[in-house]
Amino acid sequence: MNPVVSAEWLVNQLDNPQIAIADCRFQLANPQWGRNQYQESHILGAYYLDLNLDLSAPVGQSMRGTHGGRHPLPDSASFAAKMAQMGVEWGETWVIAYDDSAMGFAARLWWLLRYFGHEQVAILDGGWSGWLNQSYPVTADCPPPQTGTFIPQAQSHWVVDYQTVLTRKDQPTVTLIDSRDGDRYRGEREPIDPQAGHIPGAVNIPWREVCTADGHIRPLAEQQQRWQTIGTEQEIIVYCGSGVTACVNLLSLELAGIPNAKLYVGGWSDWCSYHLSA
Repeated sequence: MNPVVSAEWLVNQLDNPQIAIADCRFQLANPQWGRNQYQESHILGAYYLDLNLDLSAPVGQSMRGTHGGRHPLPDSASFAAKMAQMGVEWGETWVIAYDDSAMGFAARLWWLLRYFGHEQVAILDGGWSGWLNQSYPVTADCPPPQTGTFIPQAQSHWVVDYQTVLTRKDQPTVTLIDSRDGDRYRGEREPIDPQAGHIPGAVNIPWREVCTADGHIRPLAEQQQRWQTIGTEQEIIVYCGSGVTACVNLLSLELAGIPNAKLYVGGWSDWCSYHLSA
């Protein structure tokens, strides 16, 4: 299956027991917003996954204390339990993720499932707004917990930490990609983290360019064009503020036929925590 599916496809799969739907709507500035939206209305049969509670570990539980970034990876057991409650059978059930933020949060689930060894995952093209525009079925009813079996197998080589970025970023065979908006990359604006700027040596390829203004994925040719200056022989490390929207760029790389890019999960929020006093 393509990693991006259409609303027309999904509406015909709502009764398919091999499909699980995840509502990933979220706002960084208002963490309760997504859950409130879900409780008001969501795609028929969808479960809600909270970025802070389900797709991340609690901040501050890292052994590094003040470091690690704003959205550390979730504990494998907790994540597996959540998938099982959605009825996900590891390696079998197709999980379809959606949000209302140009895939900014759904892509985090897409990447996480694959990181934990579950390749059967795709993102809904156009997200929630696209679904509503087609007048497809919605509900306020929450589906009951189920009993799936999810056996996480973390792909630890998919991620890098601060020390790895620090030692490898200037090597000629490494390309470091900052996925944030251009003004944040240039240090003109920083709405979240305590310091503005970017990691020295990083190039800026904003994640928002992966989709159109209405949240639909851009054609394959445009995805390939975004990465045409980066050689396939390069080691690619992608980051954003905290390892969330960078996953949209990882999706774009996958679509463009450039797999094996790595995620600096801590991102700018982790990097600047080491340099605030520098």
